[in-house]
Amino acid sequence: MEDNRAILNAGNAAISNANYEGFLVRCTEDTEWVFVGDQTLHGKEAVRQWMAESYLEPPQNEVDALIAERNFLIATGSISVKNKAGKTTKSSYCDV
Repeated sequence: MEDNRAILNAGNAAISNANYEGFLVRCTEDTEWVFVGDQTLHGKEAVRQWMAESYLEPPQNEVDALIAERNFLIATGSISVKNKAGKTTKSSYCDV
């Protein structure tokens, strides 16, 4: 069985290679993405649709810290996403 760090690193590598399904296969069906002050995505299908609309090219992901304990994993970092106008926006994230 993969440990949580390996699962996250494999998922991030998939996203970096535009393999969004390779990332989503590592998510639970009830995954929830909260964009503070903006929106919340409920479920894998909502994340899939958001990725299709938002990741016009693979985002640049930088993991600053990984904390793994028992069955928990917390990751903090930043992600840079290019929009339709070609402008790149860098955002901070915390995955739990």
